[in-house]
Amino acid sequence: MLSPITSVAASSLESPPEPARPSAGTPLAQAWRWLLTMADRFAPALAGIGLIVVWEISCRLFEIPTFLLPAPSVILSGAMEQSWSTWASNVWATIRVALIGYLVAIAVSIPLAIALASSRLLSRTLYPLIVIIQATPIVAVAPIMVVVLGTSDVPRVAITFLITFFPIVVATTTGLLATPEEMIELSRSLRAGRTREIFHIRLPFAVPYIFSALKISITLAFVGAVVAEFVAAEQGLGYFIQFATSFFKIAQAFAALIVLVAISLLSFQLVSLAQGLLVPWSLPKSER
Repeated sequence: MLSPITSVAASSLESPPEPARPSAGTPLAQAWRWLLTMADRFAPALAGIGLIVVWEISCRLFEIPTFLLPAPSVILSGAMEQSWSTWASNVWATIRVALIGYLVAIAVSIPLAIALASSRLLSRTLYPLIVIIQATPIVAVAPIMVVVLGTSDVPRVAITFLITFFPIVVATTTGLLATPEEMIELSRSLRAGRTREIFHIRLPFAVPYIFSALKISITLAFVGAVVAEFVAAEQGLGYFIQFATSFFKIAQAFAALIVLVAISLLSFQLVSLAQGLLVPWSLPKSER
Protein backbone atom coordinates (compact mmCIF):
# COMPACT_ATOMS: atom_id res chain seq x y z
CA MET A 1 0.00 0.00 0.00
CA LEU A 2 1.40 3.37 -1.04
CA SER A 3 1.93 6.09 1.51
CA PRO A 4 0.19 9.46 1.01
CA ILE A 5 3.49 11.06 -0.01
CA THR A 6 4.16 8.33 -2.60
CA SER A 7 0.62 8.67 -3.96
CA VAL A 8 1.05 12.43 -4.37
CA ALA A 9 4.41 11.95 -6.15
CA ALA A 10 2.97 9.33 -8.49
CA SER A 11 0.01 11.50 -9.34
CA SER A 12 2.33 14.43 -10.11
CA LEU A 13 4.25 12.27 -12.61
CA GLU A 14 1.15 11.29 -14.53
CA SER A 15 0.59 13.05 -17.88
CA PRO A 16 -2.00 15.82 -17.81
CA PRO A 17 -5.40 14.88 -19.16
CA GLU A 18 -5.95 15.59 -22.85
CA PRO A 19 -8.36 18.37 -23.67
CA ALA A 20 -11.77 17.21 -24.77
CA ARG A 21 -12.08 17.04 -28.53
CA PRO A 22 -15.13 18.58 -30.16
CA SER A 23 -17.79 16.08 -30.94
CA ALA A 24 -18.52 15.20 -34.55
CA GLY A 25 -21.98 16.66 -34.09
CA THR A 26 -20.85 20.10 -32.96
CA PRO A 27 -21.59 23.09 -35.21
CA LEU A 28 -17.86 23.63 -35.79
CA ALA A 29 -17.36 20.06 -37.03
CA GLN A 30 -20.43 20.27 -39.24
CA ALA A 31 -19.22 23.54 -40.75
CA TRP A 32 -15.80 22.00 -41.42
CA ARG A 33 -17.36 18.99 -43.17
CA TRP A 34 -19.53 21.32 -45.25
CA LEU A 35 -16.49 23.33 -46.32
CA LEU A 36 -14.64 20.14 -47.34
CA THR A 37 -17.67 18.94 -49.31
CA MET A 38 -18.03 22.25 -51.14
CA ALA A 39 -14.30 22.38 -51.89
CA ASP A 40 -14.42 18.86 -53.33
CA ARG A 41 -17.50 19.62 -55.41
CA PHE A 42 -16.39 22.96 -56.82
CA ALA A 43 -12.65 22.28 -57.05
CA PRO A 44 -12.61 22.10 -60.90
CA ALA A 45 -14.56 25.35 -61.21
CA LEU A 46 -12.36 27.12 -58.67
CA ALA A 47 -9.24 25.87 -60.45
CA GLY A 48 -10.58 27.18 -63.77
CA ILE A 49 -11.41 30.58 -62.28
CA GLY A 50 -7.97 30.74 -60.70
CA LEU A 51 -6.33 29.94 -64.03
CA ILE A 52 -8.26 32.72 -65.77
CA VAL A 53 -7.32 35.22 -63.07
CA VAL A 54 -3.62 34.28 -63.28
CA TRP A 55 -3.79 34.44 -67.07
CA GLU A 56 -5.33 37.94 -67.02
CA ILE A 57 -2.89 39.28 -64.43
CA SER A 58 0.13 37.79 -66.21
CA CYS A 59 -0.84 39.31 -69.57
CA ARG A 60 -1.27 42.74 -68.01
CA LEU A 61 1.73 42.56 -65.69
CA PHE A 62 4.24 41.35 -68.29
CA GLU A 63 2.59 43.27 -71.17
CA ILE A 64 2.39 40.19 -73.39
CA PRO A 65 1.48 41.18 -76.98
CA THR A 66 -2.06 40.21 -77.94
CA PHE A 67 -0.85 38.49 -81.11
CA LEU A 68 1.14 36.08 -78.91
CA LEU A 69 -1.28 35.51 -76.02
CA PRO A 70 -4.35 37.72 -75.63
CA ALA A 71 -5.77 38.21 -72.15
CA PRO A 72 -9.18 36.67 -71.33
CA SER A 73 -10.78 40.13 -71.39
CA VAL A 74 -9.38 40.72 -74.90
CA ILE A 75 -10.65 37.31 -76.02
CA LEU A 76 -14.11 38.13 -74.69
CA SER A 77 -14.10 41.46 -76.53
CA GLY A 78 -13.04 39.72 -79.74
CA ALA A 79 -15.80 37.14 -79.36
CA MET A 80 -18.41 39.88 -78.95
CA GLU A 81 -17.35 41.40 -82.28
CA GLN A 82 -19.07 38.50 -84.05
CA SER A 83 -22.84 38.17 -84.06
CA TRP A 84 -24.60 35.36 -82.20
CA SER A 85 -25.91 33.99 -85.50
CA THR A 86 -22.34 33.64 -86.79
CA TRP A 87 -21.28 31.75 -83.68
CA ALA A 88 -24.38 29.56 -83.75
CA SER A 89 -23.93 28.57 -87.39
CA ASN A 90 -20.26 27.69 -86.93
CA VAL A 91 -20.85 25.78 -83.71
CA TRP A 92 -23.72 23.82 -85.21
CA ALA A 93 -21.69 22.94 -88.32
CA THR A 94 -18.93 21.43 -86.15
CA ILE A 95 -21.35 19.62 -83.83
CA ARG A 96 -23.31 18.17 -86.75
CA VAL A 97 -20.23 16.68 -88.44
CA ALA A 98 -18.76 15.44 -85.16
CA LEU A 99 -21.97 13.72 -84.02
CA ILE A 100 -22.65 12.08 -87.38
CA GLY A 101 -19.10 10.73 -87.59
CA TYR A 102 -19.29 9.60 -83.95
CA LEU A 103 -22.58 7.73 -84.42
CA VAL A 104 -21.36 6.09 -87.62
CA ALA A 105 -18.21 5.00 -85.78
CA ILE A 106 -20.31 3.40 -83.02
CA ALA A 107 -22.54 1.65 -85.54
CA VAL A 108 -19.53 0.19 -87.36
CA SER A 109 -17.08 -0.39 -84.50
CA ILE A 110 -19.16 -2.46 -82.08
CA PRO A 111 -20.32 -5.07 -84.65
CA LEU A 112 -16.78 -5.17 -86.03
CA ALA A 113 -15.40 -5.75 -82.53
CA ILE A 114 -17.90 -8.58 -81.98
CA ALA A 115 -16.75 -10.17 -85.23
CA LEU A 116 -13.08 -9.81 -84.27
CA ALA A 117 -13.70 -11.36 -80.85
CA SER A 118 -15.70 -14.23 -82.34
CA SER A 119 -13.26 -15.30 -85.05
CA ARG A 120 -9.52 -15.70 -84.60
CA LEU A 121 -9.02 -15.85 -88.38
CA LEU A 122 -10.97 -12.63 -88.88
CA SER A 123 -9.03 -10.96 -86.08
CA ARG A 124 -5.66 -11.94 -87.58
CA THR A 125 -6.84 -10.72 -90.99
CA LEU A 126 -8.55 -7.42 -90.20
CA TYR A 127 -6.79 -6.18 -87.08
CA PRO A 128 -3.51 -5.31 -88.89
CA LEU A 129 -5.49 -3.38 -91.49
CA ILE A 130 -7.28 -1.43 -88.76
CA VAL A 131 -3.94 -0.57 -87.17
CA ILE A 132 -2.58 0.57 -90.54
CA ILE A 133 -5.59 2.83 -91.04
CA GLN A 134 -5.10 4.32 -87.58
CA ALA A 135 -1.37 4.79 -88.13
CA THR A 136 -1.95 6.76 -91.34
CA PRO A 137 -1.82 10.51 -90.63
CA ILE A 138 -5.33 11.83 -91.16
CA VAL A 139 -4.01 15.30 -91.97
CA ALA A 140 -2.23 13.82 -94.99
CA VAL A 141 -5.25 11.78 -96.07
CA ALA A 142 -7.81 14.58 -95.65
CA PRO A 143 -7.01 16.49 -98.87
CA ILE A 144 -7.20 13.24 -100.87
CA MET A 145 -10.58 12.43 -99.36
CA VAL A 146 -11.89 15.88 -100.22
CA VAL A 147 -10.81 15.43 -103.83
CA VAL A 148 -12.36 11.96 -104.03
CA LEU A 149 -15.59 12.58 -102.07
CA GLY A 150 -16.23 16.23 -102.89
CA THR A 151 -16.68 19.27 -100.67
CA SER A 152 -19.93 18.28 -98.95
CA ASP A 153 -20.25 16.91 -95.42
CA VAL A 154 -19.31 13.41 -96.62
CA PRO A 155 -15.50 13.79 -96.51
CA ARG A 156 -15.70 15.61 -93.17
CA VAL A 157 -17.83 12.83 -91.68
CA ALA A 158 -15.46 10.22 -93.14
CA ILE A 159 -12.44 11.93 -91.58
CA THR A 160 -14.21 12.14 -88.23
CA PHE A 161 -15.12 8.46 -88.49
CA LEU A 162 -11.53 7.43 -89.21
CA ILE A 163 -10.26 9.27 -86.13
CA THR A 164 -13.07 8.04 -83.88
CA PHE A 165 -13.64 4.37 -84.61
CA PHE A 166 -10.27 2.89 -83.58
CA PRO A 167 -10.58 3.34 -79.77
CA ILE A 168 -14.08 1.85 -79.81
CA VAL A 169 -13.00 -1.21 -81.78
CA VAL A 170 -9.96 -1.87 -79.60
CA ALA A 171 -11.71 -1.30 -76.26
CA THR A 172 -14.79 -3.33 -77.19
CA THR A 173 -12.70 -6.24 -78.46
CA THR A 174 -10.61 -6.15 -75.29
CA GLY A 175 -13.72 -6.17 -73.13
CA LEU A 176 -15.29 -9.05 -75.03
CA LEU A 177 -12.14 -11.15 -74.72
CA ALA A 178 -11.61 -10.24 -71.05
CA THR A 179 -14.76 -12.07 -69.93
CA PRO A 180 -13.83 -14.60 -67.19
CA GLU A 181 -13.37 -18.07 -68.61
CA GLU A 182 -15.47 -19.61 -65.83
CA MET A 183 -18.53 -17.71 -67.06
CA ILE A 184 -17.95 -18.91 -70.62
CA GLU A 185 -17.56 -22.53 -69.48
CA LEU A 186 -20.70 -22.24 -67.37
CA SER A 187 -22.72 -20.91 -70.30
CA ARG A 188 -21.44 -23.70 -72.53
CA SER A 189 -22.26 -26.30 -69.91
CA LEU A 190 -25.82 -24.95 -69.95
CA ARG A 191 -25.79 -25.35 -73.75
CA ALA A 192 -26.03 -21.63 -74.45
CA GLY A 193 -25.55 -20.79 -78.10
CA ARG A 194 -22.85 -18.57 -79.54
CA THR A 195 -25.26 -15.65 -79.94
CA ARG A 196 -26.40 -15.87 -76.32
CA GLU A 197 -22.80 -16.10 -75.16
CA ILE A 198 -21.95 -12.88 -77.01
CA PHE A 199 -25.00 -10.80 -76.09
CA HIS A 200 -25.79 -12.12 -72.60
CA ILE A 201 -22.30 -12.70 -71.20
CA ARG A 202 -19.47 -11.12 -73.16
CA LEU A 203 -21.15 -7.87 -74.21
CA PRO A 204 -22.45 -6.93 -70.71
CA PHE A 205 -18.99 -7.62 -69.31
CA ALA A 206 -17.51 -5.31 -71.98
CA VAL A 207 -19.84 -2.38 -71.19
CA PRO A 208 -17.33 -0.54 -68.94
CA TYR A 209 -14.70 -0.90 -71.68
CA ILE A 210 -17.13 0.37 -74.31
CA PHE A 211 -18.09 3.48 -72.35
CA SER A 212 -14.45 4.26 -71.61
CA ALA A 213 -13.85 4.24 -75.37
CA LEU A 214 -16.99 6.29 -76.04
CA LYS A 215 -15.75 9.00 -73.67
CA ILE A 216 -12.43 9.16 -75.47
CA SER A 217 -13.97 9.01 -78.93
CA ILE A 218 -16.46 11.84 -78.39
CA THR A 219 -13.55 14.23 -77.85
CA LEU A 220 -11.71 12.79 -80.84
CA ALA A 221 -14.83 13.33 -82.93
CA PHE A 222 -14.48 17.10 -82.53
CA VAL A 223 -10.79 16.86 -83.35
CA GLY A 224 -11.68 15.05 -86.56
CA ALA A 225 -14.36 17.60 -87.45
CA VAL A 226 -11.93 20.50 -86.97
CA VAL A 227 -9.20 18.78 -89.00
CA ALA A 228 -11.71 18.27 -91.82
CA GLU A 229 -12.79 21.91 -91.62
CA PHE A 230 -9.18 23.03 -91.94
CA VAL A 231 -9.02 21.23 -95.30
CA ALA A 232 -12.34 22.09 -96.91
CA ALA A 233 -15.27 23.85 -95.28
CA GLU A 234 -17.24 27.04 -95.42
CA GLN A 235 -18.54 26.83 -91.86
CA GLY A 236 -17.46 25.41 -88.55
CA LEU A 237 -15.16 26.31 -85.69
CA GLY A 238 -12.12 24.95 -87.52
CA TYR A 239 -12.92 27.11 -90.53
CA PHE A 240 -13.52 30.09 -88.22
CA ILE A 241 -10.13 29.62 -86.50
CA GLN A 242 -8.36 29.41 -89.85
CA PHE A 243 -10.21 32.46 -91.17
CA ALA A 244 -9.49 34.51 -88.02
CA THR A 245 -5.77 33.69 -87.94
CA SER A 246 -5.40 34.53 -91.63
CA PHE A 247 -6.53 38.09 -90.77
CA PHE A 248 -4.47 38.15 -87.53
CA LYS A 249 -7.60 38.21 -85.37
CA ILE A 250 -5.96 36.11 -82.70
CA ALA A 251 -8.48 36.97 -79.99
CA GLN A 252 -11.35 35.59 -82.09
CA ALA A 253 -9.34 32.47 -82.87
CA PHE A 254 -8.76 31.92 -79.15
CA ALA A 255 -12.47 32.47 -78.51
CA ALA A 256 -13.37 29.78 -81.05
CA LEU A 257 -10.81 27.45 -79.49
CA ILE A 258 -12.31 27.97 -76.03
CA VAL A 259 -15.79 27.28 -77.38
CA LEU A 260 -14.51 24.10 -79.00
CA VAL A 261 -12.92 22.92 -75.74
CA ALA A 262 -16.12 23.69 -73.83
CA ILE A 263 -18.21 21.67 -76.29
CA SER A 264 -15.81 18.73 -76.06
CA LEU A 265 -15.90 18.76 -72.25
CA LEU A 266 -19.69 19.02 -72.25
CA SER A 267 -19.95 16.08 -74.66
CA PHE A 268 -17.64 14.03 -72.43
CA GLN A 269 -19.86 14.75 -69.44
CA LEU A 270 -23.00 13.85 -71.40
CA VAL A 271 -21.55 10.43 -72.26
CA SER A 272 -20.66 9.93 -68.58
CA LEU A 273 -24.21 10.93 -67.63
CA ALA A 274 -25.63 8.47 -70.16
CA GLN A 275 -23.53 5.71 -68.63
CA GLY A 276 -24.80 6.58 -65.16
CA LEU A 277 -28.43 6.56 -66.31
CA LEU A 278 -28.37 3.51 -68.60
CA VAL A 279 -25.85 1.17 -66.95
CA PRO A 280 -25.01 2.57 -63.49
CA TRP A 281 -23.55 -0.79 -62.40
CA SER A 282 -20.70 -0.30 -64.90
CA LEU A 283 -19.42 2.85 -63.17
CA PRO A 284 -16.43 2.67 -60.83
CA LYS A 285 -17.35 2.78 -57.15
CA SER A 286 -15.84 6.26 -56.83
CA GLU A 287 -18.29 7.61 -59.47
CA ARG A 288 -21.50 5.99 -58.26
